[in-house]
Amino acid sequence: MTTSVRRPPRHVPGWAKVIAALVVVLMVLFAGIRLAVLPGVKDLFGTETHDRSGPALLKSIQEMSRYDAASGNFQVVVDLEKDARFLPDAIRGTRTLYVGAGTVDAYVDLGRIGRDDVRVDGDRTSATLRLPHARLGRPALDPDHSYAVSKQRGLLDRLGDVFSDNPNSEQAVQKLAVRHIGQAARSSGLTTRAETNTTGMLRGLLRSLGFKEVHVSYGS
Repeated sequence: MTTSVRRPPRHVPGWAKVIAALVVVLMVLFAGIRLAVLPGVKDLFGTETHDRSGPALLKSIQEMSRYDAASGNFQVVVDLEKDARFLPDAIRGTRTLYVGAGTVDAYVDLGRIGRDDVRVDGDRTSATLRLPHARLGRPALDPDHSYAVSKQRGLLDRLGDVFSDNPNSEQAVQKLAVRHIGQAARSSGLTTRAETNTTGMLRGLLRSLGFKEVHVSYGS
């Protein structure tokens, strides 16, 4: 009767494990280079984008009677920082540097002109118009030219982004950018330019219809 002697498991030295790991890494890198160099092979593993959005639904129709007479382009740098009490910024806190670009339109609401606001003389050579003052539209943020320059987040904020449905949300800085753009538009003289452009448009239109004198004023 023969008995077999069971040999103990062979111990692999540490340097051999390191060499094996390096070989695996080199093989992966070599495979990536081959895929990038060989024509047509890279497309086999490329990603595709599919737009599965549903059709846009018409919610409402609003009649427009305003004349958009001027438009201003604005850019603002938003530096928004949020700190937590009794905690250092490395643990809890965010700071975002955001460049916001947007436009604001200035318009004259021609639908508010009443019957008494337009006067024409008997021989139809002189016209007097009284229009409402120009107004500013809502600021529109341009997503193609707005971007975050830098984002700094504490450890807890980074962990919260992992479990959040909307990580790295820029909604706060976007709203702040829209607010600053609106404030800049109110002090830019955009409405004055809109009234000047509206006056020029109406004078050119009425003179082409035979009016020799056209007087335009603004007020309630």
